[in-house]
Amino acid sequence: MKKVFALALTLAMVLSLAACGGNNDTADDTSGTEEGTGTTISLWSFNIGGFTDAASWDSLIAAFNEQYPDITVEVNPINYQDGDSILTSAISSGTAPDIIFEGPERIVGNYAREGLMVDLSDLWTASGSDIPESISSVSQLDGTYYLYPLSVAAHCMAINYEVFEAAGALQYIDEETRTWTTDDFVAAMEAIRDAAAAGTVSVATPGIIYCGAQGGDQGTRALVNNLYSDYYVNEDGTSYNINSANNVQALTLLQSMVNDESLSANASFQASDELQQFANGTSAVTFCWNYSNYTQYADQTQFTPFAMAFPSDDGVPELEMAGPYGFGVFDNGDQAKIDAAKTFIDFICNDQTAGVEAVKTTGFFPAHADWGDVYEGDADADLRAPFALMSNYLGRYYNLTGGWTEQRALWWPMLAEIMTTGADPQTAADNFVEQANANIG
Repeated sequence: MKKVFALALTLAMVLSLAACGGNNDTADDTSGTEEGTGTTISLWSFNIGGFTDAASWDSLIAAFNEQYPDITVEVNPINYQDGDSILTSAISSGTAPDIIFEGPERIVGNYAREGLMVDLSDLWTASGSDIPESISSVSQLDGTYYLYPLSVAAHCMAINYEVFEAAGALQYIDEETRTWTTDDFVAAMEAIRDAAAAGTVSVATPGIIYCGAQGGDQGTRALVNNLYSDYYVNEDGTSYNINSANNVQALTLLQSMVNDESLSANASFQASDELQQFANGTSAVTFCWNYSNYTQYADQTQFTPFAMAFPSDDGVPELEMAGPYGFGVFDNGDQAKIDAAKTFIDFICNDQTAGVEAVKTTGFFPAHADWGDVYEGDADADLRAPFALMSNYLGRYYNLTGGWTEQRALWWPMLAEIMTTGADPQTAADNFVEQANANIG
């Protein structure tokens, strides 16, 4: 009987250990679940505003973990120079992140179009009723939402106020509305060129058309499109439009301004290089400006950077939307991780305390209209006012046209060809459109 009892006890212990082992196996198999299992999800973040490194997310993730301690968020910062190639490689190898922080052109225009993204319509149904149609319309594809937005703003340009004043060029801008006409822009650049030649101002060039890489290419696109009130793509987004009569007229004007030295062109500069020249006082304008850039270069500027809309022939600008920036979820086949990713996005974008902090980190304005002026009462509220004004000039968002990534690689070589080698603008624009349209699909 003792042997029988000992055998029974041994079997019971074995079964108990097996049960414990079985529980561990189950935990491993369901490690993506939200509660009680230690989920880990990956967030890949483009360098948007103040989100420049993993530490930029620390306080937000800490706040998130106070409510959701069982979800670990691992941040991998990527940038606009090689981020696309890194993402493409990760997708191809089956190691795409769970969450991507970017704008519609990649999340919706590229990845959702390729069937790689998770439907986020449930987030919109729960909390997106106050998000403006201009944002919601570009966050979806064929009625399914793939992006949930955090912040939005308008890209603009800026002038060196003191240089304009010394050159007598302030007469060519409307300081209240921050607008000017194409003719006034030309006159202002000529005035600065002449003042520099006379030694009245010390800038080396009135402005630089940068065409060395795709960084900040929204600035040169907006400059061209606004000069004669045209668009980058046609109305339904089925074709690129830079070879239209008005756009070619704009390219021709800019080429002539480079030739007469009221502008310069640089085939090795991208926006960051042009911005540095502006901050140094070497050039009198920048074509790549927003509040984030203002704060980034504030310590270097020994003058007043004065935000301006892009010049247009009718004085009514249409600016590119800076974003909306938000989140998408890659469908990596793990429903538990997908649920955890949605929980994180919901917290960052819809919890107003965390959301306001995140919006302020981007340096832009909230996608939620009901949140109002999140900067009211801040020490720099007055400095942000011009950038809030730019939101009144938002134009049609066209970055969801197919082949968006491919056309960006074609844009700056075309500019360089026209601005630095004297190529015929119509021929160069026709070649660009032919190649860009071939990638639309």
